Amino acid sequence: LVSAALIHLTTALPESVAELVSSNLNNSIVANVLLAVFNMLPLPPLDGGRVAVGLLPATLARSLANLERYGLFILVGLIFILPRVGDALGFSINPFFWLVGVPMIYVIGVIEDVTGVSGVLQTVFGG
Repeated sequence: LVSAALIHLTTALPESVAELVSSNLNNSIVANVLLAVFNMLPLPPLDGGRVAVGLLPATLARSLANLERYGLFILVGLIFILPRVGDALGFSINPFFWLVGVPMIYVIGVIEDVTGVSGVLQTVFGG
């Protein structure tokens, strides 16, 4: 939110500097939201897993907590292996985009609406 609010101040800067500062602020918005959404995945080595363990009934919480030793392997499988297997089979399987990208786009849209800034994703990803 702070980076998005600071974008409004770039109008007071010279045009060449304003473009660089605005681009860096856009990058900071995307990086922070990406890390926040990724960290809240309900997998025990991540903070979202700890939140899920705290919210679930005891029997389910224990089962989820027991996954912690395998959490890194699950993440590697979801982020790297599953998309490659999908490519080999001729399917587009991208769970990272489904689990992180889609919520990230939504959260950035909310930030844009709240702060009145627009085009953060377009500026960063070029489209």
